[in-house]
Amino acid sequence: MKSINPDLQAHLDEGTTTLSWCWRIARADGVSFGFTDHDRTLNFDGTTFEPESGLTASEVRSGSDLSVDAQDAEGVLTSDRITETDILDGRWDNAEVEVWRVNWADTGQRVLMRRGAIGQIRRGLLAFVAEVRSLAHVLGQTVGRTFQATCDAALGDARCGVDLEDPAFKGTGTVIDLLRDRAFTASGLSGFNAGWFTFGTVEWTGGANAGRRTEVLGHDETDGIAVLTLLEPPVRSIAGGDAFTVRAGCDKRIETCGTKFANTANFRGFPHIPGQDAFLRYATKDGGHEGGVL
Repeated sequence: MKSINPDLQAHLDEGTTTLSWCWRIARADGVSFGFTDHDRTLNFDGTTFEPESGLTASEVRSGSDLSVDAQDAEGVLTSDRITETDILDGRWDNAEVEVWRVNWADTGQRVLMRRGAIGQIRRGLLAFVAEVRSLAHVLGQTVGRTFQATCDAALGDARCGVDLEDPAFKGTGTVIDLLRDRAFTASGLSGFNAGWFTFGTVEWTGGANAGRRTEVLGHDETDGIAVLTLLEPPVRSIAGGDAFTVRAGCDKRIETCGTKFANTANFRGFPHIPGQDAFLRYATKDGGHEGGVL
């Protein structure tokens, strides 16, 4: 149950109100924004809530069960604070959201209606619609480890322990020629065998995509020239001369962990766990099911 400021409650009881919606959004990169559907700037809690941002909200959809409540926030792509580039770059994904109901005539009269996170974002030519999910969406996320044959650590993290800054696992290159929207030939990687950077990451250090990172789907070699294929095309087109840093990838198998990284001691999977074939076995007369070690 929400606790409403007595002054706000008195204002609501008057019947004629001066209310507006305010959204405080904190992105994962640490940048915070304030927006309001009122026609002038509002300030409270150290945040400036800007009007005329092109942001409006739908009705709040709520239920009494544990389903994820949602609200849609719709806006145009002409705001200096909400740009199409930032949406495409994923900077708004899973951003924390606070939704306030505020008396714009006296911002001290306000109530926090809900907390949540930015969910699915649908984009059009001139506008976007962002889903604001309630905190109930966290209940649907997997918590803890999963028993599986492959490793569940992220390559290079504290659980893995591999140093991706080691020159053996890190290379720098430059785009020679674009083959497709997400495949290109590159110089500077002749010292690495084909496949070394498969499932790794490319971090762009030059060109239109500088500062952004993407995954590598494949690393091939043609006539001594490295060919990298990305998992998805970057937000901006790749061009010849774009510089990048690429780091080795891992397919999460224990064989790769040992032969490629010499890191079997830190392998975080269960390679000897029975697979689905164990459930499909049946008794036969020609051995294999006589009670011995499989």
